[in-house]
Amino acid sequence: MSKIIALDLPYPTASDLEKDLDSARIIAPAYAGARGELNAVLQYIYHFYQFNALSDDTANALIGISLAEMRHLRILGEVMEKLGADPVYTAMPPYMQNFYSAAFVSYSKTPKKMLLDDIAGELVAINDYEKMLARLKNEKVAAIISRIVLDEELHVKVLKEKLAPLCRD
Repeated sequence: MSKIIALDLPYPTASDLEKDLDSARIIAPAYAGARGELNAVLQYIYHFYQFNALSDDTANALIGISLAEMRHLRILGEVMEKLGADPVYTAMPPYMQNFYSAAFVSYSKTPKKMLLDDIAGELVAINDYEKMLARLKNEKVAAIISRIVLDEELHVKVLKEKLAPLCRD
């Protein structure tokens, strides 16, 4: 059984959030946009299948990261709901358009390329989160986003560790 790859730190609670559609619109792309948590979950699971026959250690790391991304997806969905937005799989709630597409997943199959794509995805996520933090006025939402960023930074570190031996070859 794979272990979740996340920092052992609590996430700020979403229970006391109030309706704030501006904040919901800011964070919506992280929930179900082309570079959001939903995409990360699907990409890590796909890459897990590719690595499963090659490296149990890397495959387990990818599943562990996907479990953290699932947690982030759940948290962001709860935040969206508390902020007054329906957590549909679009980067533009409440508009029922531009739905998430699995075409955004990296379907690379070579070990080095998969890990490079996963690292790039994490770095983009961190950058996107930092841009969100600069725009957010809601400190409670910003605290949740800041905590998620810490996990994303850990994922970069773990993925780089898995990539290093492939770069020596």
